[in-house]
Amino acid sequence: MSLQPGDALTTHNFGLQIDGIMVEYLQEVSSLSMEQDVIEYQQVSADGKPIIKKLPGVKKAGECTVTRGATQSATFSEWIKQSIDGNMGSARKNASIIMMDYMDNPVKRYHLRNAWCNKVEISAVKAGDASAMTEQVSITFEELVIE
Repeated sequence: MSLQPGDALTTHNFGLQIDGIMVEYLQEVSSLSMEQDVIEYQQVSADGKPIIKKLPGVKKAGECTVTRGATQSATFSEWIKQSIDGNMGSARKNASIIMMDYMDNPVKRYHLRNAWCNKVEISAVKAGDASAMTEQVSITFEELVIE
């Protein structure tokens, strides 16, 4: 049984794909955003009345944050390393955030064009603590396409 019209997606069923490779063990994707400038201009109509118009302006680069358990994933770690080292020829990759229904069928995609890691934050480590180590990775991208 698939989603019915009007059914909202659940937030716990998602994935991140980078250049076609699914990133494993995600905890959270947050702050997915992209914006564009708004151009406002004024003109006078034929009958002399002032009119204010708004038009879309230049798109700005977007950003999101991925939180995941710190694992030994070589693919994801290598991508972070390439970004931090400034190796942009191989660090810029196309990524997709994929929302799935309860049967794990993809139902919505957010494509991030020319994405790369611009920040990594590791969770606190503490002697005697038994919590899982996580890493937060900020991803910047040039264009967002929603499918």
